[in-house]
Amino acid sequence: MGRVITAGGSAIGVDETGGGNALPIVFLHGVGSDKSVWRPQLAHFGASRRAIAVDYLGYGDSDPVSDGTTRDDYAAAIVAAMDALGIGRAHICGLSLGGVIAIAIHHAAPNRCASLILADTFAVHPDGRGIYDRSVAGSADMRAFAEARSDFLLAQPAGPAVRSEVVETMSRIHPAAYCIGAEAVWLADQRDRVAEIDVPTLIVCGDQDRPTPPALSEDLHRLIPGSRLEMIADAGHLTNLERPSEFNRLVEDFVANIS
Repeated sequence: MGRVITAGGSAIGVDETGGGNALPIVFLHGVGSDKSVWRPQLAHFGASRRAIAVDYLGYGDSDPVSDGTTRDDYAAAIVAAMDALGIGRAHICGLSLGGVIAIAIHHAAPNRCASLILADTFAVHPDGRGIYDRSVAGSADMRAFAEARSDFLLAQPAGPAVRSEVVETMSRIHPAAYCIGAEAVWLADQRDRVAEIDVPTLIVCGDQDRPTPPALSEDLHRLIPGSRLEMIADAGHLTNLERPSEFNRLVEDFVANIS
């Protein structure tokens, strides 16, 4: 399932399942994660279509990231990976930083997006600068930071297996890569870009999400014409991992009739 491809001159880690003629779905992870967070979705959606999770530069199996890399650079790398995988159009599903990058992909290459699924994300965060500063301050020791951060990310009480996975995944991220990713997500202001979105869009948020509270998803819903907003009960910031059955059902129902 996992492999490394060359895209845009860089090595990019991808996990892929499935096949067939249905439109593929591409999954984009958050700043404190990597492609492995999408295992429940790859198992589910691979039964009906190509399902691909991608590591950003600096994460997982991808090449290291360069200083100065922006959210638009991440978006360009994802489009290059789609090219390398022979994917013309796809459903683009991003969580947190992944949602920010999905919006940037639509801005740069709207013809590549059959739809957007924006999970636990935002157009602009009212405390973005504060979260970014705290992220940079805590990232010198990623394991300690992950231990301290995990209970804030997850609805409580969190299952021990999910909590352990979150801590272990975040602990593997290089501090420099985390800081670059944190800048890309928390300092984003894409209000003009989301107002231009003209593809079917599903917005998903955990009703106990503390880093990106439901009000920010409601703002996205107001900004994106014709979008659909769904809340997942008893979920925090990592809805796809905390409540995979509910997340998969919402996304499956949404993409079923989009071609």
